[in-house]
Amino acid sequence: MKVLVVLGTSAGGVGAHVKGLIGSLTGQGHTVVVACPPEVEEHFHFARVATTTASLEVADRPHPTRDARAVRDLARLSAKADVVHAHGLRAAALAVIATARSGVPVVATLHNAAPSGALTSAVYGGLERVVARGSDLVLGVSADLVERMRRLGARRTGLAVIAAPPRREAERDRYAVRSELGIGGRTSLGVVVARLAPQKGLPLLLDAHHELSTQGLDLLTVIAGDGPLRESLQARIDAENLPVRLLGHRSDVPDLLRAADVVISSAVWEGQPVGIQEALHAGAAVVATDVGGTAAVTGGAALLVPPDDPLSLSRAIRDVVLHGSVRDDLRSKAVERSGELPTDADAVAAALGAYASVLGQGPDGR
Repeated sequence: MKVLVVLGTSAGGVGAHVKGLIGSLTGQGHTVVVACPPEVEEHFHFARVATTTASLEVADRPHPTRDARAVRDLARLSAKADVVHAHGLRAAALAVIATARSGVPVVATLHNAAPSGALTSAVYGGLERVVARGSDLVLGVSADLVERMRRLGARRTGLAVIAAPPRREAERDRYAVRSELGIGGRTSLGVVVARLAPQKGLPLLLDAHHELSTQGLDLLTVIAGDGPLRESLQARIDAENLPVRLLGHRSDVPDLLRAADVVISSAVWEGQPVGIQEALHAGAAVVATDVGGTAAVTGGAALLVPPDDPLSLSRAIRDVVLHGSVRDDLRSKAVERSGELPTDADAVAAALGAYASVLGQGPDGR
């Protein structure tokens, strides 16, 4: 099979998933051409696993001149493909327009919810309608994305299968980690793995910590990750004297997760959150907001709370920290759930099934 994979700007989990999928496809003998921006290729090095790559200008926001050039380039590239697999809303919209005349089928995978804001929502709403009505199959990483595309008129929809990150073993025990962080024996450790960006809902986490501080809970929460909100978050932590520490980028995330008494996600929205999957691999006790695909990923192996509810979040954190039976039960469930998460083999099998379905083939490729 000849597959054209189209990708826009990406610096995280989307690019990692696409690279794993490409490697699995070429490993099975399929021809895969990857079209993406040069900076994305420089970051992920798709050329190492793809048959070939092509430079494609796809910015974060619509741009008439660049988008017209991208459509022209995609029309040329897709003419030699059996199927186009576009990842992300912008890439999918360009792929739909580029294949309108040739009729090459398009599979679109949506990895993120549309951003908020009146003007931004209007622009992305238009792109969503293009993708919903022009794609042969729309896959979403969470049920809410799938349902939205269905409401917008998508002919065929489904849940995307995204391989969980590989299990990474901790290199240090919890006592070494706690010693490095300067935590005393009676202090509990909370861990957050998140980019310091609006989607991760970190102001909610600080709200919950304000509640916990008034209750006298001896808990320090560390956040592994960096991002544009670092200065504003640090300013609030300092102003309110909150027991929260921003660690920046860390290469020892498995160590932190193993040392945690509770792992917390306060996200506003998640698809198939990598940080929570890593926590499940580590056998951690997880507390998370019930948003997007979080419940589907955790499968009962986490305490889920409503979004935008700091009191519920603080109570769940308190329950895990103070009650060993709750913590041990969640850890046991995390270990079990970890073994059920999708693998690379699951992801490539699902992708091939999707391609076969839009090509009118059976599962054996005929």
